[in-house]
Amino acid sequence: MSVRTRRRVQESEHSGPDERWMASYLDMVTVLMCMFIVLFAMSTVDQEKFEALSASLATGFGQEPSDDVDVTSGVVVPPELIDDEGEDFADTGLEAAEREFDELSALRERLRQVLAERGLETDVTFTIDERGLTIGLVSAETFFTTNSTDLSPAATQVLDALGSVLVSAPNEISVEGHADARGSVAPFPTNWELSAGRSTQVLRYLVEAAGLPPAHLKSVGFGDTRPVAAGSTPEQLAENRRVDIVILSDASEEVRALIPAAGAAQTSP
Repeated sequence: MSVRTRRRVQESEHSGPDERWMASYLDMVTVLMCMFIVLFAMSTVDQEKFEALSASLATGFGQEPSDDVDVTSGVVVPPELIDDEGEDFADTGLEAAEREFDELSALRERLRQVLAERGLETDVTFTIDERGLTIGLVSAETFFTTNSTDLSPAATQVLDALGSVLVSAPNEISVEGHADARGSVAPFPTNWELSAGRSTQVLRYLVEAAGLPPAHLKSVGFGDTRPVAAGSTPEQLAENRRVDIVILSDASEEVRALIPAAGAAQTSP
């Protein structure tokens, strides 16, 4: 068969319209249908489930820290989504704050008892707040000679009594020195050096004589920047010349913020 004849036969076999475009058209229609199905599904999303999933993903990727895990569904639950049903996984913050207040109160009573046995209970004050338990050495003159960092005999007696209890406390302790608003005199250039020197002497005695672990203590000098009494009378100035021994709470920040409220609830009639 000649080339011309073969070409005529092929033309006769494809004499109808070319319908190969239908395959591309059907593919396009299928893609459009899938897109509209997805859009429809997105338009009817359960808002609560979407928020729970969003919060879970955010927590899982470290944007919202959480210690609570819904083990039944595998969803990490952030704190703000925990309701009454979530109490099976963690106690409420107030309950934890009440337990922390009870522990600090028990420590305070042990300290009061040992001081009372030695007739020294009037030389210190106790305060429980969001930081922990603060033992206030109420007058610098009771514990230090004037313009000096040397501990007085009365100071060593009080610190011996306190140290006998604090030596077994697991908490970290901050020893904080304060001065009144009057300017310091030689050999201390400023109130910073005076307050820091006194707090350091208290810390050293607690470590070297009372046996407290050095890793649990730190010394801080605040100068005259944190007065507890406003005014310039001798009594007010004496209140601001002080050294505080703060037994720091080891609870979380959220729990520590609720400690004053827990204490108020327990002391209210």
